[in-house]
Amino acid sequence: MPLQVDFVIPVLNEEEKLRESVETLCSYLKSAIKNPWRIVIADNGSEDNTPLISRDLSRECTNVTSLRLEVRGRGRALRQAWLATDADLVSYMDVDLSTDLTAVPCMIKALESGYDVAVGSRLIKGARVYSRTVKREIISRSYNYLIKALFLNKFTDAQCGFKAMTREAAALLLPSVKDQGWFFDTELLIVAEKNGLKIKDIPVIWTDDPDSRVKLISTVWRDLNGLLRLRLGGVPKLGTLV
Repeated sequence: MPLQVDFVIPVLNEEEKLRESVETLCSYLKSAIKNPWRIVIADNGSEDNTPLISRDLSRECTNVTSLRLEVRGRGRALRQAWLATDADLVSYMDVDLSTDLTAVPCMIKALESGYDVAVGSRLIKGARVYSRTVKREIISRSYNYLIKALFLNKFTDAQCGFKAMTREAAALLLPSVKDQGWFFDTELLIVAEKNGLKIKDIPVIWTDDPDSRVKLISTVWRDLNGLLRLRLGGVPKLGTLV
């Protein structure tokens, strides 16, 4: 029997993009995968019409549900959505759908074949990146090189907004991941790899969003603090997957 997949979309003040993105994802999933699936809109503290649009979409589409958190934090939203689910596989993608959806079947296949975590990568052979500024490219590559220098990791792209894992992996990892914001992704992957979980890098087609809400300087600063916390304080040792 095919495994059920949750696709979580964390959102913060995304009234302009949300409906179109969810409808696009719904249309693609109906035709592209055989697994039962559900889209979970995880709103973390929006102050515009995002909550209303989320509720409307969940009423209009049987495969869409919405989750509302009053406190901001992308990592916090993902944690709550993943821990609350009964799906076999959990995933997330950015609301702008910067990652081409053709990577979805590859992600599912990797987890069904025995990997614990699947990660979209813009930095390996077969990946393509469009519309990205030189500044963002330099920052992204430098950040991933720094992670490798500190932790000797094998995964190649910590920040791509396209990740998935088994429910068992999520249950094991999430209690030990402290960050509630943008560093959540990086911390999750470092803890996973250092505890022996099998991670699959998937080359993706990525189109940079010119209207990205990511604040580069503050995000980089918080990420650096997170890396130092893990490097100096140590990566937590976990049990084994059930």
